[in-house]
Amino acid sequence: MKGKAGFKKYISIAVLLLLGILFIAKFGGPAILRLYIETGIGTCSKIPILCLAPEGTINSEINKAYAAELVPHKFPQMAISIPMTISIPKGFSIVQQRTKRVYYKKRRPEQKQPIIYLLRQEPGFFINLYPRLKKEGIADDYEFLKRVMYAKPADIKDITGAFFLIMKSIFIPDLGDQRNAKMAQFSIAGRKGFINYNLAGPEHYFDCNVINAQGAFFKIYIKDKGANLDLDKVLTIVSTVN
Repeated sequence: MKGKAGFKKYISIAVLLLLGILFIAKFGGPAILRLYIETGIGTCSKIPILCLAPEGTINSEINKAYAAELVPHKFPQMAISIPMTISIPKGFSIVQQRTKRVYYKKRRPEQKQPIIYLLRQEPGFFINLYPRLKKEGIADDYEFLKRVMYAKPADIKDITGAFFLIMKSIFIPDLGDQRNAKMAQFSIAGRKGFINYNLAGPEHYFDCNVINAQGAFFKIYIKDKGANLDLDKVLTIVSTVN
């Protein structure tokens, strides 16, 4: 997907589901609302990530030795005035400004090399998309992401809770076998956010949702074919995004 318009299209599924939720929330209780969500999205047995939440905070430091091995990349079109940069491992390909829903298909095309997908949005992107959330006490994009990542079906009591669970179901890309997936908050080098990952199996998956010191949002999705990366290395990669 490309730019703001593309990302709006990507999450428009939430808006469609909310039309039904408005009716349910008005005439039914939380139990009926949760049933509606399960029917539209699925249960935790089908999508385990829905019942997961971040387990603590990883306060990481840059692995300087590994950082020295990374290759800098520059993307001038990803910012209006300031080029965006990130350093990635040798042997990885990188795709900018779009993610592919092919992650979710049962038959995915064979990916022969490890790949990184990268998306950037300006500060306040999510809050500007959904300004009504400010009435719920959500003042910035970091708080928006926090509500998304901590959303669980059991916590749905109103339309706002349902909204964030819907966002969670479409916001987190393929993590392989979700039964082995984990979630955590992190902070490193002036950047903070949430990382969802799976370190089991022949491929490692990392979904990094990053807010920098200026409030800009970066989504870094890594499909590590060969399982060469761990959390320490991935967070060092995250520390280079600028």
